Amino acid sequence: MSDRPDIPLNALRTFEVAARQGSFTRAAIELRVTQAAVSHQIGRLETLLGVTLFLRTPGGLVLTDAGQAMFPVMERSLDDIARALAVVTSGQRAEVLNLGVVTTFATGWLIPRLDGFRRAYPAITLRLSTHNNRVEIAREGLDAAIRFGSGRWPGIEAHHILDAPMGPLCAPHLNVRAVSDLRSHTLLRSYRADEWPKWFSEAGEVCPQLTGPVLDSSLGMADLAVEGLGIALLPLPMFERAIDAGRLVRPFAASVTLGSYWLTIPEDRRMTTTTVALLKWMRAHVD
Repeated sequence: MSDRPDIPLNALRTFEVAARQGSFTRAAIELRVTQAAVSHQIGRLETLLGVTLFLRTPGGLVLTDAGQAMFPVMERSLDDIARALAVVTSGQRAEVLNLGVVTTFATGWLIPRLDGFRRAYPAITLRLSTHNNRVEIAREGLDAAIRFGSGRWPGIEAHHILDAPMGPLCAPHLNVRAVSDLRSHTLLRSYRADEWPKWFSEAGEVCPQLTGPVLDSSLGMADLAVEGLGIALLPLPMFERAIDAGRLVRPFAASVTLGSYWLTIPEDRRMTTTTVALLKWMRAHVD
């Protein structure tokens, strides 16, 4: 085709990720840019094409008719480009691994290490889709999913990646020194009601009555804790960067392990060479 227009490849890639993720925030995580950068690229593309691609609704992004027409074409095209580049650069057949990842693990462990995985396995295109620990692998078109828990899910084969001991984290200026100090602060809670009671038991104290807000995201709890708006009980390995940067402090050595991170597939599937490679690489890079 000799009359191709100037093709805004970066904006088109941003569109494909946002459409697949259904969220500018999750698209920003996958692309490792800011949400504002994603919004800017989509706005630029909509202006260039003269159409609206997304409707912003309280439930998330919804593709317009124009967006629905573009999405499958962009998805196939970018997959083809990724496979072609991998073949050229490595001489190997390219493979795509569609992986669902619980958001805390994605941002706290996997994404900061992805460059290493890409160098080790240039023929594997790893396509991430984040979730809040509730995921249906087959229905969502995934090859595998990383989730947090006991490793026991009905109909699921689980392969251990790493344990996630939990401990209280808070802003440095709260100056928490003794376990009894926690009683005068807001204790942020997740939907798993047993976490604080089990941590207090491990610390040798009686858990106070819990009245703090319940959040469905460790990242949300961490954001509130950084602002000094409460104390969060969080999986410590996922927040090492925030601790090292001084945004959060760990006032107590006591921790409690209530779950681990697992690579999971349906029992009626077999592990592919790509999922085996990812699991082997992740286990080799657990600190």
